[in-house]
Amino acid sequence: MFSPVFRAKVVLECISGEKSIGEDCREYPLSPILVSKWRTELMENSAVIFERDHKGDEDQHKIPVLERLAGRLTSENEMQKKALKRHTTNSRHPFPR
Repeated sequence: MFSPVFRAKVVLECISGEKSIGEDCREYPLSPILVSKWRTELMENSAVIFERDHKGDEDQHKIPVLERLAGRLTSENEMQKKALKRHTTNSRHPFPR
């Protein structure tokens, strides 16, 4: 079983013209049919790489909204802590019996 990194390396060497399929098959005892299959897989699935980038761009628009939400929740939490602290220091028993 060949790792995805190895398969990509072999295919990119062939696509870039750095080596021919025959040269790669001699260097790494591989079948030309296998290397051709890897090349086809890469070519058919290469658009997925750009789809991931697009989804990442959509997530970038959510960051300011989430930052504001986190700030508001932090402020509310601090106010509740202060209110609880005042309540517990003003009474002898923090919780009614």
